[in-house]
Amino acid sequence: MRGARAPAIPISSSSFHQPSFIGSVITVRRFHPSTTTAVRSGDLKFDYRHYQNNATKYWDKFYKRHQNKFFKDRHYLEKDWGPYFSDDIMYPNGKVVLEVGCGAGNTIFPLVAAYPKLYVHACDFSPCAIRLVKSHEYFREDRVNAFVCDVIDDDLSDKIMPSSIDVVTLIFMLSAVSPKKMHLILQNVKKILKPKGYVLLRDYAIGDFAQVKLQNRNQMIGDNFYVRGDGTCSFYFSEDFLSTLFTKAGFTIIDINIYCKQIENRSRNITMDRYVQFIIIITTNFFFY
Repeated sequence: MRGARAPAIPISSSSFHQPSFIGSVITVRRFHPSTTTAVRSGDLKFDYRHYQNNATKYWDKFYKRHQNKFFKDRHYLEKDWGPYFSDDIMYPNGKVVLEVGCGAGNTIFPLVAAYPKLYVHACDFSPCAIRLVKSHEYFREDRVNAFVCDVIDDDLSDKIMPSSIDVVTLIFMLSAVSPKKMHLILQNVKKILKPKGYVLLRDYAIGDFAQVKLQNRNQMIGDNFYVRGDGTCSFYFSEDFLSTLFTKAGFTIIDINIYCKQIENRSRNITMDRYVQFIIIITTNFFFY
C-alpha cells in the first residue's frame, strides 16, 4: 500500500531478540459486524469447491488479460523491509529469497535492482505469470530462478535445497488460497527455510473497503473469504487468525501490524478505508533428519 504512514508504535514482542531495525506502525482496532450472506448453504459449498479447484485457471486468465500492467512494482519493500534483504557481515555474499506467488514479478525486480547480491527463487501456479517473469527485460538467470509451482500440492524441496532460504515473502498471496489449505503452504515453506529464517507477509485485513463491496454483492463463499467477478478469490485476515495459523505451524511471530490508508473518490463523494496486514515471522529452531 502506498501513502502516508502512521507513527511507529511497537505492539508485540516475543522471547526472540528482535533486530534493531524492527519497528511497527499504529494498530487499527475496529468493530466489524457479523458477516452474513444470502447464498444458500448448498450453493456456498458448490461455489467454494468450484473456485478453489479452478484457481489456477482463473489466475492464468487474469495474467493473460492484464499481462504485467495490473499491479505496480513494490518499491516500498526496500523501505519497509530493507534490512531483511541486504547483505551484511553474516551474509557477505548476499541472501537467498523465495517469493511465493510471484505473479508478473512486481516484487522480484525491484528487489534484485536494489540489492545486487540478492538471489531470488520465484514461483507461481500460473504458467502465464512465470512466462511474464522470464520475458521481463531485467530477468537474468544468474539472479532469478522462476518456476511453476502449486505450493499446496507440489513439494518445494524438489526445486529448492532444504533449509537454504533466508527469507520467504508472501505478498498478497496467501489471501488467494482457501483458509482450509493455508497450513499446507506454511508446512511446505518450512522445509526450505533456514532455521531462524524469516517469513515476511503483507496481505488484506478485515474491514477493507474491497471486502465490504464483495460482502454487499453476496460474493462470500466462506468466513471472510470471497470470490471476485473474474473468478479469483480473496481472504481477509484478522490478527487472531494469522497469529493462530502461524503459531500452529511452528513459527514465532515477532511483529504484526495493520496499515490503514484512506482513499477519497471525489467523483462519487466517498472515502474508502484500505487495510493491510504487515507481519514478520521467524521460524523455530528445527532440524530435518
